[in-house]
Amino acid sequence: MTRREAAVATARDWLGTPYRHQASVKGEGADCLGLVRGVWREVIGDEPEAPGPYTPDWAERGGAETLLEAARRWLTPVVTEAAQPGDVLLFRMSPEAPIKHCAILSAVDAPEPRMIHAYWGRAVVESWMGPWWRRRLAVAFTWPEDGSGRAAWRR
Repeated sequence: MTRREAAVATARDWLGTPYRHQASVKGEGADCLGLVRGVWREVIGDEPEAPGPYTPDWAERGGAETLLEAARRWLTPVVTEAAQPGDVLLFRMSPEAPIKHCAILSAVDAPEPRMIHAYWGRAVVESWMGPWWRRRLAVAFTWPEDGSGRAAWRR
């Protein structure tokens, strides 16, 4: 099984996990970052460091590209249009806003691509990536191949 295939299978194991801000425990609670962190732990290994505390509106207040900067440090960039199932997707909620949502691409073989993400106020879900989400997709990354745990998920 490739690392991407393992990421999709693992993310699907998280489906139904309730949305909980800053959480990353399968079946108990996760936010979007918590889901990606949990998949990292199961597919790659220990996280190199724990994320610092962050508020739900962290990106709007500070304007820093914290999530994007962490992804650039620890994941491997891929051309957005060439993203494959298992890749990590980052979204901007508006063109001028910092990136503040992440998901794992789960399928591209349908009328619309699908992704797995923690949906605010609900749970980890697999949903269609319709025009609304595709317009907000900013960048895509894949997992490091060397298994070195190059990721720091801090905000």
